[in-house]
Amino acid sequence: MARLELTAAPSMPALFAKAAVTARGRGGDLPDTRLTRTGVQVDAADLAAYARVCGFPLADTLPPTYPHMLTFPLQLALMSDRSFPLALPGMVHVRNRVDALRPVRAGEVLDLEVWAERFARHRSGATVDLCASVSTGGAEVWRSRSTYLARGARAPEGAPEADLAVEVADLARPVATWRVPDDAGRRYARVSGDVNPIHLSALTAKAFGFKRAIAHGMWVKARALAALSGRLPEAMTVDVVFRKPLFLPSTVQLATAQVDGGWDLAVRNATSGADHLLGTVRPR
Repeated sequence: MARLELTAAPSMPALFAKAAVTARGRGGDLPDTRLTRTGVQVDAADLAAYARVCGFPLADTLPPTYPHMLTFPLQLALMSDRSFPLALPGMVHVRNRVDALRPVRAGEVLDLEVWAERFARHRSGATVDLCASVSTGGAEVWRSRSTYLARGARAPEGAPEADLAVEVADLARPVATWRVPDDAGRRYARVSGDVNPIHLSALTAKAFGFKRAIAHGMWVKARALAALSGRLPEAMTVDVVFRKPLFLPSTVQLATAQVDGGWDLAVRNATSGADHLLGTVRPR
């Protein structure tokens, strides 16, 4: 296993451009490489902007999804490298699990590590998991597993079936309705740096097979958790699957139920009832 430490967060627009020009001819196994950064501090202005876009209240602890903002550039650096077997353009986030092991204070100095694992078969292509860990003082405080689908790709012979099952209670009654505007993808991209073209405009999304731009899955997850602010466990596991793309603009509804000291939740299209997100929040 090779570890490569980066001294600064890489430029995500540059990484997306690199991934686009090197998309053809990829294949092989997942790279046996871990990318790291040490001594990372959260920028207060960036944190405030993220809270505004996602609906979290300002606080001296990080929202449970915020460390993803810190680790995603490293994940993108791994996926955009020519050694990564799947082409990044058009890849879709289909599942995300976050383990918030304890509240993380905004002023803590953090160490980040990311790697890829679990190449799997899917009826529409192949999936891969990008894993991340955040530590402080040598102790892990947060980790995540993001599953991405590359449509039309092929997993290696003998790869397992992708696991995209999250079971939730019957969530029939909506508790909130949101109008998600046309520019929601661009607003989140400005905060997160995730400028994947499928999120930015109808024109760029159509180039990758989508009829309109789609909302970032991690924004949908963050927005749902923000609606439960003040009612979430201090230490928790939040496991969600992203089902139907949330096309922009759209009107969606949030449904929730208290289960086992946590929550089951769903974000659904207000007109068709199609599930955009299904997930569980459980105390650790």
